[in-house]
Amino acid sequence: MRSPSFWYPPIPPRLRDRLLCLAMTPLAGLYSFGAGLRRRMSVPERISIPVVCIGNFTAGGAGKTPTAIAIAERLRALGETPHFVSRGYGGREVGPICVDAEHHSSTDVGDEPLLLSKHGPTWVAQDRVAGAFSAERAGASVILLDDGFQNPTLHKDLSLLVVDTGAGVGNGSVLPAGPLREPLSVALERTHGIVALGAAPLPQDIADQADQAAIPLFNATLQPTADFGGSHTGDRFVAFAGIGRPEKFFSTLGRLGAVLAATRSFPDHHPFTETDARSLLDLAAREQARLITTEKDAVRLRDNEGPAAKNLSEQAEVLSVKATFDDLDGLDALLSHHLAAARESHTYAPPGTRRD
Repeated sequence: MRSPSFWYPPIPPRLRDRLLCLAMTPLAGLYSFGAGLRRRMSVPERISIPVVCIGNFTAGGAGKTPTAIAIAERLRALGETPHFVSRGYGGREVGPICVDAEHHSSTDVGDEPLLLSKHGPTWVAQDRVAGAFSAERAGASVILLDDGFQNPTLHKDLSLLVVDTGAGVGNGSVLPAGPLREPLSVALERTHGIVALGAAPLPQDIADQADQAAIPLFNATLQPTADFGGSHTGDRFVAFAGIGRPEKFFSTLGRLGAVLAATRSFPDHHPFTETDARSLLDLAAREQARLITTEKDAVRLRDNEGPAAKNLSEQAEVLSVKATFDDLDGLDALLSHHLAAARESHTYAPPGTRRD
């Protein structure tokens, strides 16, 4: 879905944006009440190994997947064996199932799990507790939960919330009046660290509340990987993306020196059609420009076996990015502290040695 424009209004917001938010406020109250009631009525399941959650405050993409991949690298550097667990949004598999990129498509398991599976064992399960147990039995020493912060069924030992600094939390209202999945103050009570992802500074309102709650803040940026092939200064591109905030992808290309002859935005997790493919190919031909997209879009594009989609998949270059943290020592210290605290609890034991 596309985020409504009034969720991320200009400053100051237009009258139309304020009125739409106000009209949705009663529904936002009901949504918050229902989510709070679900949390109070749930008893989170603890498993025998620690669970690290990479979540966000808002609906839509904030950069959780590259952040989860970066955290997995740090966990391995600390001697851990992390397994990813994902709901598999957009996929038809209920799970638990271990993702095999050679045999599964994004239609099967979702686009994000396919990306995660390149960086470690990845489990898709609509029941996150079942997915965590499967990973534990398969030899994981740590569960790395991609999303699921608002899901109360599985106990989290460490929750890192990712904020896209270019978008923040929008108008600060809860769904459907705004992009927040729950009131910010409520979410911060369960947050152990915030990842400010992006070149812009963290919005002041979030920074102030995090500071008051003594929540550590980690700055990170998305950097292109070597797969992009070096400098593209002056190269002309038609860029297209169906992610949470395509503008972030386009601005990254601009910072790399690419000339954007045209851009096309699609809803997050958009399944590309033959019509989409033909339109993009024709646009690139008219602009005499090369095509480029995100790694997540490239995964979904390969699912379409139509001739135009195959042609687009072959022609389109892919910009792969990774999350790079400014303070690795501080991040490692936070991870180590919470892993040790989890293991000191009598609840936990290594796989195969569960206490009675």
